[in-house]
Amino acid sequence: MARVFNFSAGPAMLPTEVMEQAQQEMLDWRGSGMSVMEMSHRGKEFMEIAATAEQDLRDLLNIPESYKVLFLQGGASSQFAMVPLNLMGKTGHADYANTGSWSKKAIAEGKRYGEVHICASSEADGFNSVPDFSSWNLSDQAAYVHITPNETIGGVEYQGLPDTGDIPIVADMSSTILSRPIDVSQYGIIYAGAQKNIGPAGLTIVIIRDDLIGSAIAECPAMFNYTTHADADSMANTPPTYSWYLAGLVFKWLKDKGGLAAMAEINQRKAEKLYTAIETNEFYSNPVKVENRSWMNVPFILKDSELDTEFLTGAKEANLVTLKGHRSVGGMRASIYNAMPEQGVDALIDYMNAFSAKHG
Repeated sequence: MARVFNFSAGPAMLPTEVMEQAQQEMLDWRGSGMSVMEMSHRGKEFMEIAATAEQDLRDLLNIPESYKVLFLQGGASSQFAMVPLNLMGKTGHADYANTGSWSKKAIAEGKRYGEVHICASSEADGFNSVPDFSSWNLSDQAAYVHITPNETIGGVEYQGLPDTGDIPIVADMSSTILSRPIDVSQYGIIYAGAQKNIGPAGLTIVIIRDDLIGSAIAECPAMFNYTTHADADSMANTPPTYSWYLAGLVFKWLKDKGGLAAMAEINQRKAEKLYTAIETNEFYSNPVKVENRSWMNVPFILKDSELDTEFLTGAKEANLVTLKGHRSVGGMRASIYNAMPEQGVDALIDYMNAFSAKHG
């Protein structure tokens, strides 16, 4: 069977070239006689893989030397607890912006460890925008300000960052990291689950400024303490070695493609094509405020929801899969991460036009 265009929000499709290289190296990584899955995480072979992956990620994001890069287990959801356990103890308070489903989960977990202040919220408009930064009510006592720059479920994305002064910004970038260049120095912590733009599920990357390491509360479990992982170069326990290896292949692929500036051009073009197709066809609509529409996750609603099942069935027959919207919002959602080629977006638009012509 031919490979399909997989619009899943995560686990998402990986670059074909990466999958082919992994296939070639499956049984014997570079003459070692072993699969990466069989290697000791402390052996020289895997240590080489790990070091190369970290350096390539540093190169892609231009990560300053004053930041540690951690390759961890637990998914981004574990960071909902690790962040307050490690940072909130400084003041007992933290600011959170509430812009969607993942923000709400982070807020709920943060409240277990201290006082959470909602500094901005778009809940009143159905999470279809990011509150204007001029309206944010930041508190003086906050140890950090937590944001979700791209809400995967609602397809809502930040344009820029709030001015938080000396208070560090903590960002859940699971669904937007590596989609374009960013200035890492504007953040205290960036964390991201791998299964969207980095690699397969099972790996979480944390980029943390050095001065934010070492302030965990006394009750913090050792494996939830950033110091534990920073001191051990992410080898305090057995890391997700194969996911780390595949992430490294993706980093190489991104560098070969011209880096994040080149990816940004492609990603912007893909998103503009799809949003234009939605906007110019009254059969479809997108509820998100135009300036906050995500490049990575594009939700859309059919004029007649009774046709949703037929739309999805026909899409699958056209090799366009995983387009069903999240159960909390319904409709459709096309996630168009780095690995989604432009021809996949073009094929989706062609199908959407044909479907609306038939049923419009």
